[in-house]
Amino acid sequence: MAEIDRSARAASDLQQIAEVVGRCSRVLVISGAGLSTASGISDYRDQAGVWKRPRPVQHQAFVQHLHWRQRYWARSQLGYPAFAQAQPNDAHSALVELEQRGQVFAVITQNVDRLHQRAGQQRVLDLHGRLDRVRCLDCGRQLERNVVQDWLQRQNPWLNEARFTPAPDGDADIELDFSRVKIPHCPDCDGVLKPDVVFFGDAVPKADVERGYRWVEQAQAVLVLGSSLMVYSSFRYVRKAHELGMPVMAINQGKTRADELFSHKADVDCVGGLEKLLDC
Repeated sequence: MAEIDRSARAASDLQQIAEVVGRCSRVLVISGAGLSTASGISDYRDQAGVWKRPRPVQHQAFVQHLHWRQRYWARSQLGYPAFAQAQPNDAHSALVELEQRGQVFAVITQNVDRLHQRAGQQRVLDLHGRLDRVRCLDCGRQLERNVVQDWLQRQNPWLNEARFTPAPDGDADIELDFSRVKIPHCPDCDGVLKPDVVFFGDAVPKADVERGYRWVEQAQAVLVLGSSLMVYSSFRYVRKAHELGMPVMAINQGKTRADELFSHKADVDCVGGLEKLLDC
């Protein structure tokens, strides 16, 4: 009986969200890891918003300590290939359709997988950067991540024999002596190379923050998909939309930081929820 009640409530919530979206021509979507799990990319938190595993490398640790750079690049050498092969899922495709219908006008994503763009989404802000690119912290040179991957494979072939468990965002859980790992350096200045993503403890570039705020101000409604909003970088936009008095909705399984701010929330997975939203 409880399962039937939950299903009926979710259907009602989705219908209400669909009615709001149907009245709008400028819905702003904020997407998180829950949108990409169906593509085989695991998420960081459970449905209570609690970390499933130890936090990833912190920005300052990566910048200041060789050990942490060796640790990161060794784990990334193993975990990145599967991450890079992930394909957009039906939720990404549904958002593209909503954009083509003239209802979704932009997407702010916490994800670094570029699956929105690969699905065909035209207007996307990669709030936390993109993992397919590497940047020199000293001179600003940008490199394709695949180029760095080829270098890592050539320099650390012994790592390919290691047993590991895939982790979120191209990471991998593994126990080994990281001091043996050779790490890449900038081909121009020999500086520190870092994935072009916002590590935990780092800040989103000011220009991206301001762009997100402009999109909120241009929106008629905000729809959160697959995000607990536990990080402030995305929560601020939901709070701003609520302050402006526009409808703020969510399709997300489990608790979020903004539950008290939502006018409607459907506690279902993103793929199924968006498919039903299109049908409605």
